[in-house]
Formats: sequence, C-alpha cells, structure tokens
Amino acid sequence: MMGIRFAAALLCASASLGMSLGIGAASPPDDEKPGGDTTVFASGRNAFSFPAANLSDEERTRFVIGNSFFKRNWVEAPASTTARDGLGPHFIARSCGGCHVTDGRGQPPQIRNRLGQDPAVGLLMRLSVPGNANPKAGVVPEPVYGDQFNNAAVQGVKPEGEVVIRYTPVSGRFADGTRYTLQQPVYSFSHLGYGPMHPGVMIGPRIAPQIIGVGLLEAIPETEILGNAARQAATPGPIKGQPNRVWDAFAGREMLGRFGWKANVASVAHQTAGAFRGDVGITSSKAPDESCTPTQTDCLKSPRGAHGEGPEIDDKTLGDVVFYQATLAPPARRNAHDAQTVHGQRLFAQAQCAACHRPDYVTTAGPFPQLTSKALNGQRIWPYTDLLLHDMGEGLADGRPDFQASGRQWKTPPLWGIGLIRDVNSHDRLLHDGRARGALEAILWHGGEAEASRQQVLKMNKAEREALVKFVESL
Repeated sequence: MMGIRFAAALLCASASLGMSLGIGAASPPDDEKPGGDTTVFASGRNAFSFPAANLSDEERTRFVIGNSFFKRNWVEAPASTTARDGLGPHFIARSCGGCHVTDGRGQPPQIRNRLGQDPAVGLLMRLSVPGNANPKAGVVPEPVYGDQFNNAAVQGVKPEGEVVIRYTPVSGRFADGTRYTLQQPVYSFSHLGYGPMHPGVMIGPRIAPQIIGVGLLEAIPETEILGNAARQAATPGPIKGQPNRVWDAFAGREMLGRFGWKANVASVAHQTAGAFRGDVGITSSKAPDESCTPTQTDCLKSPRGAHGEGPEIDDKTLGDVVFYQATLAPPARRNAHDAQTVHGQRLFAQAQCAACHRPDYVTTAGPFPQLTSKALNGQRIWPYTDLLLHDMGEGLADGRPDFQASGRQWKTPPLWGIGLIRDVNSHDRLLHDGRARGALEAILWHGGEAEASRQQVLKMNKAEREALVKFVESL
C-alpha cells in the first residue's frame, strides 16, 4: 500500500557532512523522542498504532473513525451497504490494514506461494514499459496488466495471475573472516489471466512499510530537503542525492516527492487515494477510474460500488483515513543510553551514515491542513533520512524508472521504528522488497554511492557490528 517501502537502510556519506548534521559521539537528549511532542512510549504488537500524543480529544475521535475504514475489509458490489462496497474488480488486499498489518511492515510471501494465499499480503509488483510517460503518471503502464499486478479478483473476474519468487545466494566475508550469505530474489509470473506481458516489461517489487510518522515527514520544509541535496552536491565524495518531482492529484500540481521507495508520491493524501484504487480497487474523486485495461473486459463489466453512482469512497471518509495515517505517532527510542547503543552510534558516525540518514528536522505546516493536525507543526523530529534519491548500485537496482528516479536510485528511508518491527510484525525483513533479513543484511546490500561505507562495515569486528545494529534498532 503506502509507498515507505525500505530500499536503502543506512545509506552513508562523508564524515564531515555527517558531523555538520549533528551526529557525533552522543545524542542530544531530545532524540529519545523521535516525533517530538507527538511521540508515544509504546512497544509490543500495537507499537505503531497509537495517535500522536498531543492530539486534542476531537482529533482523537477523527483518528478512530479513520482507523475503522483503514483496517476493516471492503466487500464486493452490489452489497446491502454502500459505505464499504466496491472491492476490486482486481485487488491485492481487502483493506489498507491487509498490507500494513497493525500499521506495520509487510514481508515477502513464501517462495512459490501465490500472494493471495498469505494472511498478510505485503508485497506488490509495479509494472511499466519503456516510453515517454504521461507527466502525471511518471511511468508507462504495461498495456495488458496496467501499472500494478493484482493477484486477486472478485467473482466473475479473472485474477491477473500469480507471482513466483526464487532466491539466489550471494556470499561474502567480513574482514575478520566471518562469512555471510544474502538472498538475491528473482521474480516471475505464472498463470497469467490475460495472456503474455509486453516483452519489455519492467518489474518493481515493493514491500508495504510501517506508516508511523508519515504526517511529520510531510511537514518537513521543502527547503530543508533541497538543502540536503545542495550540501551533498558541494561536498567531495560519491554522495549526490537528488529530489524527485512528481504530480500530486490533491494539489493539482507538481510537488517534491517524499513517499514511496523512489519518492514517487508527494503527499499522504495522494498516496492513500492511489493505494485505495490500486491495492483494494476502491475509487475516489481523485482516482475515479477502476484500474481495468482495455484487454480486461470482465473487469470493465464488473459491478461498481455505491450503486455505480459515484466514487466508492467519499471525500470525507477518504480524508479521515488520510488523517489517521498522518497522525500515527513514532514510538520513543529504546535503550538510548545503553553503552553498546552509544558505541554503535559512534560507529554510525564513523561509517559516515548521517549524510543521507540525516538525523533531525523541525517541522512546519503540511500541504493540506484539513487532512492533518496542527499538533504536528513545530516539532523537532528524528527520522534519520534526507528524503532524496541515491544510486544504490546494481545489486539493488530494479531497472524501473519512476518520474525522475532512475532504475538504480532509491529514496533514503527513515530509520525510526525499525527495532520494533519484530514486535509488531514478527519478522525483520527490510529493503524495498524485503530481501534483507535484518539491519546488517540491509547494510551489506549497499552499493553505488554507499559502497565506501559498506566497505567500512565489512572491516568491523563482530562486537562492532552488533553495536551498530543495536544503535539502529534503538531508533
């Protein structure tokens, strides 16, 4: 669903820039509250599901309403209710919460499993073909299957097919002789419902990320993000982050990309409307057309929700779902002053990771005040991201451009909450397609602009590697 999918954990750069951004031997005291006054002190299964701590009572009521439409299943049309009908015709999940289970992170399905057989479908496949994209779309959709592969369908409509995943081992060794093995995923499709795909199809696997703090990321001033790019451009070394510029349906104009694994979405509102349409098959005033292609005649003929008289989710309900996501609170750090954690933070600085994983910002107002809360404004937050695109090397490349992002570029994801994914979702699968089994593997996949920093981590001994991971998982 949401596009925070984790493509480049711990992307790193020059030490001088890292120090200038405030990452040193010890953290300032307030980084224990990553969301400023919005921070909640929570752990366990529901750690990602709490509203910002400083919301008003009225806003908490709106949060609960949005939560209900985020997590409850939509049903096929026609139905006895018009409030929740219109599922499909093609879809991946029956609700937003079907991918973002307890507002957390998805994981790859079992090898050779059909995606729809998994209880939590957290991996989707973006599709496109080479060509000149519509400036509002960013890509050219695959002509038969569209811009996204949907493995499930309502009655009377064929599913688009099944996704098959196999893994190729990639072995390596640390300087101290310790061996490691990574998993390189290889994707293919079977049982295609509408015939073969275009021979030049480009595939982009995407894991659903945890959605804490997205309203705060939206409230980071654009000047700060562009300033990140300017500082990196002026600093010697390989790190040269670039912003993405994308079309936003709610603003009706081009904006700075902040969300999605390639920063291909500008706002929480646009992301939500797009996910409702693409992942659940629910239309809205901003995404009014079903995602059926001309070849999919059964999809085109399928009944529509709301008696076919308008969008399947109204503007007020959609706005409440946007508000719910925008006000999900980042949890407080854990073990911030533990000796091993503090040592890991020093290593994080020495490995020059802060140039891209910039620690802190002060928020301003978001682009759509009616869809968020003033409680998010003026907060000093600690997401550890620059929200820029970086070339991460051939090992992570999907070869699929998106707006101004190349097939080798990925947005630096925020690091807050990573250490709680095991509590919330019972796994630790990271990166854009969940290939990494934990933070250390995510680091080892780094290449391109981050190759020098990866080499520094390869030189660390076992105790240093454990300390680095301990710090990252404290965030």
